[in-house]
Amino acid sequence: MFAGNKVLIVSKHGKEKVIAPLFEQGLGVTCIISENFDTDLLGTFTGEVERASDSLTTAVKKVSLGLELYNHDLGIANEGSFGPHPNTPFIPCDEEIMIFMDRKHNLQITERILSVETNFSAAEIQHEDDLLQFATGAMFPTHALIIRENKDDKHRIIKGITNWEYLLQAFHQMKKNHGMAYVETDMRAMYNPTRMSVIEKLTQRLIHKINSPCPSCHSPGFGVSEVKLGLPCTQCGSPTRSILINVLRCEKCLFQKEEMYPHHKTVEDAMYCDFCNP
Repeated sequence: MFAGNKVLIVSKHGKEKVIAPLFEQGLGVTCIISENFDTDLLGTFTGEVERASDSLTTAVKKVSLGLELYNHDLGIANEGSFGPHPNTPFIPCDEEIMIFMDRKHNLQITERILSVETNFSAAEIQHEDDLLQFATGAMFPTHALIIRENKDDKHRIIKGITNWEYLLQAFHQMKKNHGMAYVETDMRAMYNPTRMSVIEKLTQRLIHKINSPCPSCHSPGFGVSEVKLGLPCTQCGSPTRSILINVLRCEKCLFQKEEMYPHHKTVEDAMYCDFCNP
């Protein structure tokens, strides 16, 4: 139903590089970019503009404002957030949400992904040797870094650092006043190939969902909206944190059905059991 139409990608961080080719091939559309819409007004990773709402609400607002600005019907927006994994707090993760909106048909299709494929990290650093070690671990210089005087500094921030000479220069500039600097990974998509790869996977999943019609009303967007954990442990039979059931739901008419054992596993290895392997 979307073939031949134009789809607005609401982004200022180069996400169209992975989103546009996939959407054009998968839906037969032509993608255009929101070049005059500053999405940083809705929040920045470095905190100069605080994100007022959660990722989903922000993504919806982003695509809605973009479509309104360009007086367009079809649009895509993505929002990411980074932090400890909900099940394994010592592992950082990347949660990405992507919205496809059709204003003409009052349709909103949402997909998300939670990935441990991320270089997300930050540290207070005093010495060059520690800086070089941090940078190497953060996959610099293919992945950019950010430096500021301290974690809470929202004014003196140097972003998008992608070469060693500039990194050292910025580091010494920032540590003048306090003897240390706060160094963090730049999580903006155009400066972070790992995040861009996760966005690419999310885009593929969203396209698959859009191309999946609802068995009841035949609207596009029938897919997983919720998961139920509790796949039993193969050794003790206790419920684990692995997925037992996928709940598939239509975002238009809200028809839903459950799919048990979605990964074709009826039991989970004991290594993932909180009782057998606490």
